[in-house]
Amino acid sequence: MSTIVNLSRRQLLAGAGGALLQQSAGQADAAPRKTVIFSHTTVVSVETVHNDVALAVEDDKISAIGPTDTILKTYPDADVYDGRGKALLPGLVNCHAHLAATLERGFNEDFGFPNSARLAIQPTSLLSREEGTLMATIGALECIRSGTTTVVQNASGIGSSAAALAQTGLRCVFAESIRDRQNGSGPVSPEKLSREPAPQFSPKLRDEGLQRINDLFSAWHGAKEGRISVFPAAALAEDSSPELLHAVRAFAEKHDLGYTIHLNQSHAEVDFMLKHHGVRPAAFLERHDFLGPRLFAAHCRYVDDSEIALLGHSGTIISHQAAMAANRGVIPPIPALREAGCPIANGTDNNTSDMLEVMRIALVTERIRRNDPFPGVRPQPEDMLEDATNGGARAVRQKLAGSLEIGKKADLIVLDTLRAHLVPAGRILSAWVHNGQPSDIESVMVDGQFIMRNRKILTVDEGSIIEEADRVGRRVWSRVLAAGPLTLPGRPRQQ
Repeated sequence: MSTIVNLSRRQLLAGAGGALLQQSAGQADAAPRKTVIFSHTTVVSVETVHNDVALAVEDDKISAIGPTDTILKTYPDADVYDGRGKALLPGLVNCHAHLAATLERGFNEDFGFPNSARLAIQPTSLLSREEGTLMATIGALECIRSGTTTVVQNASGIGSSAAALAQTGLRCVFAESIRDRQNGSGPVSPEKLSREPAPQFSPKLRDEGLQRINDLFSAWHGAKEGRISVFPAAALAEDSSPELLHAVRAFAEKHDLGYTIHLNQSHAEVDFMLKHHGVRPAAFLERHDFLGPRLFAAHCRYVDDSEIALLGHSGTIISHQAAMAANRGVIPPIPALREAGCPIANGTDNNTSDMLEVMRIALVTERIRRNDPFPGVRPQPEDMLEDATNGGARAVRQKLAGSLEIGKKADLIVLDTLRAHLVPAGRILSAWVHNGQPSDIESVMVDGQFIMRNRKILTVDEGSIIEEADRVGRRVWSRVLAAGPLTLPGRPRQQ
């Protein structure tokens, strides 16, 4: 039985709910834990697959893997989870998510980057702060149901949704994003590039951003028995002064953290940096000592050979959002980045939090990019699992996560392998990456506690949250479309 309490949607989003959430979750964390044994199961790791074994979880860590009879005798009072027809995999690590962007499902996927649709009203402008938290929580629920156990929420102003995200039971990294360009902000579009002035930077904006990072770090870093981390983030290369870059890296080094940034995500970004700084984005970061093994840079879709060499030499980690990149019509040069020395991790980016989709698309697009004479040889599903687990754990500096080994954190997912699309299977990992669905996941454990068991989320009232998110979304999109119906190229207006 999970010791994490269930809270209603009203409690989750109430204006005074933060104290309630923290108090309730704290009480749950303090409750005694019962040893859990997954019996007669398959344990999948990157290097090996153990068939018909048991895995024991004691407190928050994996304490044994071996013959079921032996482990059952060792822990006679354990909670036994029947693992026949199941496979255990390490929980997936999502290194780049904008969870509240769930609001724009079915829209943001289809108009390029930066988004070229000219809406009369931006959907996010119609959300209250509590409704923004609701959208982020919906994203977190999808994380759980698609096998993510650790998620990096990359956003500005995370403090308002921190309690709700922590309550889901996920291992969370709050990457508080800051910028200091005052004469314009956000991704540069091709249309705006010609009229964008040279960047001017505001010490006031920079100081306010750094204060947000400090405040969030003081309130949340190490909370929930260490499940919550706070990292600093520079939003974008085009929105960052050298002073901001230095401050973000200094904060990370002072507190032994990672840090992150969006990098080379559009042609317009590259052109903006060349126009106003005389160098490409990665070279700008290198000039100001921002690259390095603590940094995980998101996207890197349009890096050239010189930037690949800089990123590889510095050991910068690349967070590869394969599904969103393919959606935008680009395959990043992941093979060249790997060969240059960049560790690879994975993320989802906007609209969806499905890391299974990310692994599948990362696999096939990297094969296309490699164009090897023996197609399909590289990469393998095991490589994708490595990126999505150990690669992500490296990025978020969680040495005890990322694999199913004795002494490691019990962050794992339970896969139902007896599904029509998964049997028969010569290699269950390959079958799942190529053919699987998030609904194959029947249970999720983080830090030794079930946050979903037998397909029921245990930490929050999922049904009421979904119902409310649907109501808010319908209200928002009806107003957006009433202000100016969306016209699709070559198609009639959508009513």
